[in-house]
Amino acid sequence: MRAVEDAVGVKVPPNARLIRNLLHGAQVQHDHLVHFYHLHALDWVDIISALKADPAKTAKLADNVSNAKVGGTAYYKQVAQRLQTFVDSGQLGPFANAYWGHPAYKLPPEANLMAAAHYIEAIRLQARTARLHAIFGGKNPHPQSLVVGGMTCIRDLRPDRLAEFLFITKEAQDFIKNVYIPDLLAVASFYKDWGGIGGTTNFLAYGEFPQTDQEPDSLYMPRGMIKKRNLGGVGMVDPKKITEDVTRAWYEDGSPKHPYDGETKPLKEDPKYRPGDGKYSWLKAPRYDGNACEVGPLARVLVAYGKGHKDIKPLVDGTLTKLGIPAGALFSTLGRTAARALETVAVGDAMQGWLNELVGNIKSGDTKVYQSYEMPDEAQGFGLNDVPRGSLGHWIKIKNKKIANYQYVVPSTWNLGPRDGQGNISPVEEALIGTPVADPKQPLEILRTVHSFDPCIACAVHVIDPDSNEVYKIRVI
Repeated sequence: MRAVEDAVGVKVPPNARLIRNLLHGAQVQHDHLVHFYHLHALDWVDIISALKADPAKTAKLADNVSNAKVGGTAYYKQVAQRLQTFVDSGQLGPFANAYWGHPAYKLPPEANLMAAAHYIEAIRLQARTARLHAIFGGKNPHPQSLVVGGMTCIRDLRPDRLAEFLFITKEAQDFIKNVYIPDLLAVASFYKDWGGIGGTTNFLAYGEFPQTDQEPDSLYMPRGMIKKRNLGGVGMVDPKKITEDVTRAWYEDGSPKHPYDGETKPLKEDPKYRPGDGKYSWLKAPRYDGNACEVGPLARVLVAYGKGHKDIKPLVDGTLTKLGIPAGALFSTLGRTAARALETVAVGDAMQGWLNELVGNIKSGDTKVYQSYEMPDEAQGFGLNDVPRGSLGHWIKIKNKKIANYQYVVPSTWNLGPRDGQGNISPVEEALIGTPVADPKQPLEILRTVHSFDPCIACAVHVIDPDSNEVYKIRVI
């Protein structure tokens, strides 16, 4: 929407901007909760160990570290029994495909049982937060109400729909503050060494949540680029400096191109890995001014922190103090995981302000959510935003009122792209170098860092033993 709106020169009404912020904020709440509990937590939590826990001690631990609405000895005993049923059946269900008993797990049994219980509670809540998208967007995922020029959900701006949205987002925010954050701190306290593992060097954030129609100046999560971990020197992002390199990808060779001029031409011969030809991926290699950059929650939080963000900075400083770790620990797998949680808190609080602003506009008689426009014969435009997974950019060229070229660069391409023509490595490759691995056939430590980026790529991951040249095939769940 933003790319086409930039090309045709239309600005959406304030109400459309607010509704988009609310839908995007709802996605942050939903996505980050699901990622922590259902995609990443089991890299740190040993479900089998939880079976050894004392329910009474678990209840006491939970009372000390969180303010969950459910708990008590009987509750944790019931959770343990449910887990035991999974084990006795020989089918671990949602807890299958992991390396239970791995020596890299450090949580005591009671902490594992508490986390397992909150995993189950988060499953219930993620269904509730998915409903937020349906209120103004029609469905989750892929909301249907966004159009060039604004939104189509004017009939949903009713008191009951607005109240339902506010109720659910407050419900989610209560869980985030009273369960998610305490769980993060509890788990992190046992894995402080991961504050020195899995770090990268450069960070890019397009920013998100415009407060007015002036972008990027009004973005709640600011736009910026950090080079060589210099938090005191956050630079502004110049979209003209973005390129994609295809040297190592299964596309026809060519020089790095800006997305406006980007091409997607697969090789004519059978694309497959051939040792020595240098090509090994379907991903292009995005670069900013020639630099590989990490994108995602950590990049956004670091840019905001470096700029002294009024909400982000105290959240980060408070977390560092509670864990007793230095700011340098942010550049790590631990920092990446913490940043996702802290961003969820800040955005969730901001959503309530945006909803109040929307209600105020409606009460004053302003219900406009769409601005008409004329399609030009020729134009070009781009749209930058930051989705939960990271910086996302779309570029469009229009000729004869039709799409002449369309390119987009997505977060996982930034993070997991191949090496470029200069041999520069991707952020994930950089982050994995030097990771201690207890057992190459069970690379739990590798998964911790890979999962912390929340990758979205349809490919296999292979670990090669340098001594035997044996290939281990690992299923990344």
